[in-house]
Amino acid sequence: MISKIYDLEKNKNYNFFLFHGQNIGQKNEAIEKYFRPKFSKNIFSYFEKDVLSNLEDFNNQLLSGSFFEKEKLIIIKESTDKIKETIVDLFERNIDDITILLVSNILDKKSKLRNFFEKEKSLVSIAFYPDNNLTLLNIAKTFFSKKKISISQETLSLLINRSNGDRENLSNELSKIENYLIGKKKINLDELYSLTNLTENYNISELVDNCLAKNQNKTVYIMNENNFSFEDSIIIIRTFLIKSKRLLKLTQNFHDNKSLDKTILDFKPPIFWKDKEVIKQQIKNWSLEKTYKLIDEINRVELNIKRNSYNSLNILSDFILNTSKN
Repeated sequence: MISKIYDLEKNKNYNFFLFHGQNIGQKNEAIEKYFRPKFSKNIFSYFEKDVLSNLEDFNNQLLSGSFFEKEKLIIIKESTDKIKETIVDLFERNIDDITILLVSNILDKKSKLRNFFEKEKSLVSIAFYPDNNLTLLNIAKTFFSKKKISISQETLSLLINRSNGDRENLSNELSKIENYLIGKKKINLDELYSLTNLTENYNISELVDNCLAKNQNKTVYIMNENNFSFEDSIIIIRTFLIKSKRLLKLTQNFHDNKSLDKTILDFKPPIFWKDKEVIKQQIKNWSLEKTYKLIDEINRVELNIKRNSYNSLNILSDFILNTSKN
């Protein structure tokens, strides 16, 4: 049946849910609000391709009861029409002790999966549409009010426009702003341009990519060509964290399939062609164990930078030079 997000409270005892649409942030909020309190830590996430590639094992464990106890939530991400028959089979078996949530991107009206969920009264289908600017504006205003941060209407409007109708994008930008505004209670238009403009921050992204690829000469060149500030050091170390977490997923996938090309081709979100070679170098240079240690080190360095703002650039430079060594 077709339902709305605000009806989830009364429908949350159903066993099969389909979340479809492009508003990733609102989907995540719904999971956190309506599902996580009920299932706590008993939430297991998969991608559709992983379920379908090991379908027999997945079904055997699921239906035998050996894999799960009661009150478990199974989330299957990037679900498409390919998984429809599997869901139909599970639905017909009248599973009542496991909840299955399918999370999809945009599904058109001809989608077999969407039609199945919308026509069956025992299934719940919810569409997640882009946020309008008023919704995003209220979210942003609440954030700045709680943090007691001063921001002009013009600066707010720029922030909303760059969120592209998704509260997930807005949340990422607000997190970036919060990290930037250590010890400050005001952000102006120029600062927001610098924080959110990908073109202006290109050297930071390039710096991190080359460091992780252990291209030390290029890394040193970029560092020498820029005059980074304390605020930049926060952005840089956060960029290291984001890209290192991506690298961790890549190294995990490479460990499983042993193919660099397949690892990069199958990765979501897609890796742009211009970045593929440097990403290949990163995967070659970092094992799973080393990547885990790297993420721990990044968290330590970030804390050290925040505690020693006067010496932040030296702390960051030492970290970058050590990381870029072969």
